[in-house]
Amino acid sequence: GYDKKTQGQDIAGVLDALKIDKVDLVTHDIGNMVGYAFAAEHRDRIKRFVLMDAPIPGIGPWEEILKNPLLWHFRFGGPDMERLVAGRERIYLDRFWNEFSATPAKFSETSREHYAKLYALPGAMHAGFSQFAAFDQDAIDDQAFLAAGKLTMPILAIGGAKSFGTTMAAVMRFTATDVTGAVVANSGHWLMEEQPDATVKLVRDFLDAGK
Repeated sequence: GYDKKTQGQDIAGVLDALKIDKVDLVTHDIGNMVGYAFAAEHRDRIKRFVLMDAPIPGIGPWEEILKNPLLWHFRFGGPDMERLVAGRERIYLDRFWNEFSATPAKFSETSREHYAKLYALPGAMHAGFSQFAAFDQDAIDDQAFLAAGKLTMPILAIGGAKSFGTTMAAVMRFTATDVTGAVVANSGHWLMEEQPDATVKLVRDFLDAGK
């Protein structure tokens, strides 16, 4: 399933298969949503949790975030939309790199072509749209997780200065008791592509502090 509760359970299953008990968790974008579901259901398995630049469905200012016209793709999906995008994957994907970055040139032509080819594979765009289509169920699940209590592990919430910025930490403070916020300068949503050194340093310093 594409709901994040199920995907969080998938992560737990992978860790079980690898015989890994406790982990540091680093997530970005929809990974934040999956990571939150995993952390909420397996609180004793997360040592430290880093989330980067994406909201959590149903949490904090979620309804206001949905009104942002840049996020129209959250409601874009289904058979007709798949037909519209088929053969035009590059056009659809380019707007993510161009509109959600501080510096679109950070995304090379080689990278753009690579991802466009992957999303043109059978079923790939359907899977991408299905992640967004599950948001309503994710919001219900996340509110139930929150009702069970806030997360208590140390959390680092990182936003790009030209994207979620300080909102990332504000969102996580609705869900957790120990939240540190950070903002990466000169970056939009794509932190690791736009400012990899600054982002890695923030993550590494936070994780190393737990050793």
